Amino acid sequence: MESMKDNTPDPTSPASNSLANNVFRDLSASLVVFLVALPLCLGIALASGAPLFSGIVAGIVGGIVVGALSGSHTSVSGPAAGLTAVVAAQIANLGAFDALLLAVVIGGVIQIGLGIAKAGALSAFFPSSVIKGLLAAIGVILILKQLPHLLGHDNDPEGEMSFSQPDHENTFSEIATIFQGEVHFGAAVVGFSSLALMVLWARMKVLKNSGIPAPLVVVLVGVAFQFMLSRFGSGWSIDTSHLVQIPIAKSLSEFGSFLTFPDFSQWANPAVYVAGVTIAMVASLETLLNLEAADKLDPRRRNSPGSRELWAQGVGNMVAGFIGGIPVTSVVVRSSVNINAGAASKLSAILHGVLLLVCVGLFPVYLNMVPLAALAAILIYTGSKLASPKLFSDMWKQGRYQFAPFIITVVAIIFSDLLIGILIGLAVSVLFILNSNLRRPIRRVVEPHIDGDVVHVELANQVSFLNRAALDTMFNQAKPGSKMLLDASESDYIDPDVLSLIREFKEETGPTRGVSVRLRGFRDKYALPDETQFADFSPGAVQDRLTPTQVLEILAEGNKRFHTDRRISRGYGRPIDTTAGGQSPLAAVLNCIDSRVPAELVFDLGVCDIFSVRVAGNVIGTNSLGSLEYAATVAGAKLILVMGHTRCGAVASSVNLLEAQKDADQDNGRPHLHAIVSEIQESVEGDECRGVATMQPAAKDDFVDRIAKKNVERTVREIVTRSHAIRSAVDAGDLIVVGAMYDVKTGVVSFLTADTVSTSPT
Repeated sequence: MESMKDNTPDPTSPASNSLANNVFRDLSASLVVFLVALPLCLGIALASGAPLFSGIVAGIVGGIVVGALSGSHTSVSGPAAGLTAVVAAQIANLGAFDALLLAVVIGGVIQIGLGIAKAGALSAFFPSSVIKGLLAAIGVILILKQLPHLLGHDNDPEGEMSFSQPDHENTFSEIATIFQGEVHFGAAVVGFSSLALMVLWARMKVLKNSGIPAPLVVVLVGVAFQFMLSRFGSGWSIDTSHLVQIPIAKSLSEFGSFLTFPDFSQWANPAVYVAGVTIAMVASLETLLNLEAADKLDPRRRNSPGSRELWAQGVGNMVAGFIGGIPVTSVVVRSSVNINAGAASKLSAILHGVLLLVCVGLFPVYLNMVPLAALAAILIYTGSKLASPKLFSDMWKQGRYQFAPFIITVVAIIFSDLLIGILIGLAVSVLFILNSNLRRPIRRVVEPHIDGDVVHVELANQVSFLNRAALDTMFNQAKPGSKMLLDASESDYIDPDVLSLIREFKEETGPTRGVSVRLRGFRDKYALPDETQFADFSPGAVQDRLTPTQVLEILAEGNKRFHTDRRISRGYGRPIDTTAGGQSPLAAVLNCIDSRVPAELVFDLGVCDIFSVRVAGNVIGTNSLGSLEYAATVAGAKLILVMGHTRCGAVASSVNLLEAQKDADQDNGRPHLHAIVSEIQESVEGDECRGVATMQPAAKDDFVDRIAKKNVERTVREIVTRSHAIRSAVDAGDLIVVGAMYDVKTGVVSFLTADTVSTSPT
C-alpha cells in the first residue's frame, strides 16, 4: 500500500501545503484522470448496452456534480464497471434506454434518502481485509485486462472489468490469444515505451521532482509515436480501433442529439421502481466500498463522510438520469489514478469533469489521436501499485483470519466481477468473524482454589447474538461439581437471547448438572443481582483449610496469569463489605518498595488476600519483623514470602557505597538509609564488589542481581533466626518462609525453594 505514494509529493512538507502548489497538483492530476476516464466512460457504456455518449455524460456529472458535493478529497466518480451487468440487465428488462434513465433518477432519490438517514455509517462495518482485497483485485484486473490493449490486440471496450467479456472470451483466454500472433507492432511499441517511461519517471529523482505528471508525458509521447509510426505502413500504423473513439458532432444541434432524456410515461411501471431500487442499492454499496478503498490510499489518511457521499451520489444520479447518463458511483480505478498523480483535494475530480465537458464538446478530433496502448500503460502501472507484492506479504503476516478473506476477495473479483466478488468476500469475512466468536468470544480464566477450580468468564463490552453459540458450548462443557463466575462488569450491552441463556443455565441447567454459577456486574435492568463470590478474597474458613504449600502454589499460579497477561478481573466492592469485620490473608509478602513490584498485582490477588510489607531492599528490621510475626502468629498467614527483584536500585547503591568504602550518611547526608544499606551489605563477601565501577553495564547488572538473590536468601534465614515465634510455627509445619526473585523484564517470579514449588513457575 505504501508504494502508492511513490509519485506523490510529501503531503507534510510546507511546499505541499501551499495553495498554489495544491492547485497545480490538482490541475495536473485532473488531466491524467481525464485521459484515463475518457476511454473508460466509453467502454463501460458500450459494455452496458447503452449509447456511447451516455458514458461521457455520466463521467461529466460524476466529476462536476458529485465532485462538488462530495466530502472526499480523493475519490473520483463516474460510470462504474461494477454496474455494467446491472445496467445491461435493466435495459433488457425495461425494453428501452429512456426507461432506464427514469430508474436512474428514482435510484438517485433513494440514495439521497439513504444519505439523510446516515446509512453511510455502514461503511464502518466493512472488514479491512475485504477493502484491501478489493484494491489488490482491481490492481490485478488492470494488469490482466490492459495487457492486450498494451500490445494492440484487444479491441473490446476498456471499461470491461468482468471475467467474461462481450466477445465470448474471458480475462485469461484473451491474453492467451496474444501468443497466437495477434499483436499490433505499432501499438506494442507505444505501449512498452509508455510503460518504460512511467517506470523511469518514478525512479529518476530529477524527473520525479519536476512536478510534471508522468502520465501526461506518456500521452503526449504516445500521440507523437502514433504520428511517426503512421509513415511506416499498415503493419505499424495505428488505426482508429486502437485509438480513443469519441463521437464527433458536426454542429451544436447534432451534439444535442447525442443526449437522451427519461421516459416519464413509465412512471406507473412497477419494473422501473424495482430497477431504481436495484441501482440505488448496488451503487451505494459500491460507492461506500470504493470510498473506503480510496481513503486507505490517501497519503494524508483523510476520512471521507460516507453519508454525505451517498447524498452526493444521489444528486449525481438524478442529474445523470435527467440528461441521459448511465448510473455513477465512486470508482476505485479513477480514484487510485487520481491519488497516484498527486491530487491534493477534490478540485482534481471537479476539473476532470470540466475537461471531459470542454474537450468532448470542442476538441474531440484531438482526443481521438490518443493511442489506447499509452492509456493501458498508465493503468498497468497503477495496477502494479495497487497489487504490490508487499501488500500480499503484509496480509499473509497478519494470519489466516485476515489473509483468507483478503485472498478470497481477490480471486472472487478476478473470476467474476466487482459486485459478486465483493459480496463473496464479505460473506467469507462474516464466516471468519462467526468462527472467531465461536472459538474465542469471551475471556476465560481458571483460578485454582481450595474448594475447587473457579472458571472466571469475563463477558465482552458488547455481547451480541454472535456470542450465544460460544457461551452455550462453554456451558455444555462445564464439568459436574465445577464453579463458574460470570462477570459482566465491562459489558454495556447484552443481547436478550444471551441473557435468557445465562438465566436458564444459572437457575435450571447448571444446578441440574451440578454446576454452581455466580454472577457479577450485570446491570440492574437485567435483574441478575450480584452474589457472594467464590474467590475474590480469603475468608477464615478457607485460610484454615489451606496448607502452606498450597498457598505457595496459589501465588505461583497467580504470577503465571500475571506474566501471560491473563489476570482475573476482580470485583472489589463486595470483598470490602464482607471483610469489614475481620481479615484472614493467606500469606505475608516482604518485598521492595520498587514501584515495578506491587505484590497484589504480581500474584494476581484480590483485596484481603495477603499482608504486604514493603521496605527498600526487602531487608529485615525490627518493625518489619514485628509485622511478619503478627501476620503469621496472630492473623494466621500460612506463608512468609521474601521477594527481591532484578535491577534493584537499593542493592546497586549499597554495592557502590561498599566499593567506595563510604556509608550512606557520608555519601549523601541521609543517615536513615544506613540501616537498610548495612543489611544489604551483609550479603557481600570480602572484596567481592571490587571493580564494580569499571564493569560493563550488562556485567554489572548480573552482579547486582546475584547480590539481590543472596540478600533474599539471607533475609529468609534472618527471619527464622531472629523470631522465636516464626521459628516455632515453621517447626510445627504451620508456616513456611520462602524466598523469591522477580524479574522486572519478564514479570516472572522465580521461587528459591525447589522442594515446594518449581523455581520458574511458567
